Amino acid sequence: MSPGWPALGDAERNALRELLIHGPLPRAEIARRLGVSRASLTRVTRALMDHGLVTEGEVELRGATGRPSELLVVRHAARHFLGVKLTGDALFAVVTDLGARIVASHEEPIPVRDPGAVIDQIAAVHAGFAGRFDSIVAGGIALAGDLAVVDGRQVVTDSPFLGWTDVHLAERLTERLGIPTGAENDVRALTATAHWFGAGVGCTSLALITVGTGVGFGFVVDDRVVTGHHGRAGRLDHLRVDSAGPICGQGHRGCVSALLPNQAIVDALRMPGLDFAGAVALAREGHVAARRAFADAGQALGVLVGTVANALDPQKIVLAGDGLVVMELAGDEVLATIDEVRSPGIPPLALDVQPFQFDEWARGGAVVGIRTMLRF
Repeated sequence: MSPGWPALGDAERNALRELLIHGPLPRAEIARRLGVSRASLTRVTRALMDHGLVTEGEVELRGATGRPSELLVVRHAARHFLGVKLTGDALFAVVTDLGARIVASHEEPIPVRDPGAVIDQIAAVHAGFAGRFDSIVAGGIALAGDLAVVDGRQVVTDSPFLGWTDVHLAERLTERLGIPTGAENDVRALTATAHWFGAGVGCTSLALITVGTGVGFGFVVDDRVVTGHHGRAGRLDHLRVDSAGPICGQGHRGCVSALLPNQAIVDALRMPGLDFAGAVALAREGHVAARRAFADAGQALGVLVGTVANALDPQKIVLAGDGLVVMELAGDEVLATIDEVRSPGIPPLALDVQPFQFDEWARGGAVVGIRTMLRF
């Protein structure tokens, strides 16, 4: 029989979360972090071990006394999670272990965008994975768009690339797949992944900016991913940068969306048949107009980063996405603009530029599943 997800209490979930995020820890350290007694922590860890989620690891010497302390370790392979990223025309799926490490992946086109048809596709992908992994206990879907809780039910209120409005995606997939399944805005899912398993580990406040097809924002404040009242927190993609700049698709002149996304850079060159890879190649060769387009994009990114730093004062700002070649080609413009925008007299900014693979989006979906089971 395949292992399901056990009924854990708050204390067990919190202890497991500490081990997932921070790695192997001794019981005394977990008790300190959770503010519980050693006796209570012993009961909690025994339950996690009985369910096969945690095991005892190596012994290390800790503290001035040099007394040995046995570390508790998550059994990452004990459970698996399905993660899916939906674009307007493709489905990317992964299976991860409990530590959000990808162990299998798959991608296929989306021929029909109707919600029912896409749910059928996800169900087929899940069935294929389930034949190889009998311990998939939850899933998560990441997609561009707005999600909110309406009358106690989560709903995809708007997903422009898919053409969806008011779709109860998580609810329908939970029923169809037979496992708890969550859904989240793709950038917020990526933010949660960075917070627990990536560059943001250990940060109680974090900002993430993605650059590529579009520009996205995710924020963590007091260890919580910010969603906003209507599920629309982080809408800075139309912040004005240049009042004499080009007009974006929404009619805003000189905003971030008119300067920074990949297609905006291509459009600035006005060269028929050119794609983003071609624009990058031209800029690397020293093409004057291409260098100028990336410099303008760099200025837009600098305005964004500086504005986020001023508004939120996060411990760290993470940059991700397939469009971050702008840091290579216009890094000086980015950093100079950040310095111009930031308020004077504040500490140096912790800016972390992350290499990016597209399956990170689907991995974010799996993290939605992990967080769903931990009720976080």
